[in-house]
Amino acid sequence: MVNYPLLLKEIEKEIQPLFSKGKVANYIPALSKVDPKQFSMTIQLFDGTSYGVGNQNKAFSIQSISKVFTFTLALKHYGKELYQRVNHEPSGNPFNSLVQLEYENGIPRNPFINAGAIVTTDSLTSIHKDSTFEHILNFIKKTSNDESIVYDNEIFHSEMANGYRNMALINMIKSFNNIHNPIDDVIKTYFKQCSIMMNTQQLAQSMLFLANHGINPLTNEVIITESQAKRINSLMLTCGHYDASGDFAYKVGLPGKSGVGGGIVAVVPQKMAICVYSPQLNSQGNSLIGTKALELFTTKTGLSIF
Repeated sequence: MVNYPLLLKEIEKEIQPLFSKGKVANYIPALSKVDPKQFSMTIQLFDGTSYGVGNQNKAFSIQSISKVFTFTLALKHYGKELYQRVNHEPSGNPFNSLVQLEYENGIPRNPFINAGAIVTTDSLTSIHKDSTFEHILNFIKKTSNDESIVYDNEIFHSEMANGYRNMALINMIKSFNNIHNPIDDVIKTYFKQCSIMMNTQQLAQSMLFLANHGINPLTNEVIITESQAKRINSLMLTCGHYDASGDFAYKVGLPGKSGVGGGIVAVVPQKMAICVYSPQLNSQGNSLIGTKALELFTTKTGLSIF
């Protein structure tokens, strides 16, 4: 039996030397203001028990972790048809790369790079029109069992004012006829979903359905099919950390998804969901300390999928 409180204290102690390394995201001005010396981690078990360390109530911008939710919703609605518009292969390139998108004719490699997430957001806009963001937010509230979750208006406007690369991506995709709705509507929804604020407790709970074959173990609600959960988890393992996905799989060995806000979620199939937060990023845009904390967790417990 693992003593999770003791384990988390050990991890917190061992990651301390890393606070001198890494940098917070500064290409979104609102994100550059966060205190870099933060660390929190939550383990959420199927029976409702959770363990944590640090300020687990501290909300942060989930950024690309939102892509897990939009991909889930799109896959739930479109099934395999979605893969005609967004592929399911690792990119091997940075999350905001334009090069690959051009020579692959506007079909993004996977739904976890920015171009792929923009396409999945567009696919949801075709269904929900003006209420797309509300639908995404309500889904996140449901999976995390928390109605208090909101987005940060300052971060949203900061992204709108400085998201030149994402504007370039959506325009390029549009030029290949792979955006079906007005660009302004889609990109606003995309930036809003990235600006959603959650803490490690909420995020760990929101991932439980992916650790349990698509069923929320706390409510027994079927969120998605077992087959769809398998596909989402496999993409989190192979594509969840951009061009560092292979390194994350090698060191951590769990399906996971990062965001430039400093959060990382991970799932241990049939056991738990985990979220760690620390805003200083490595060169690939993933939480440097968060990645190390998860590596320590799987090394100390043996709880990897390998």
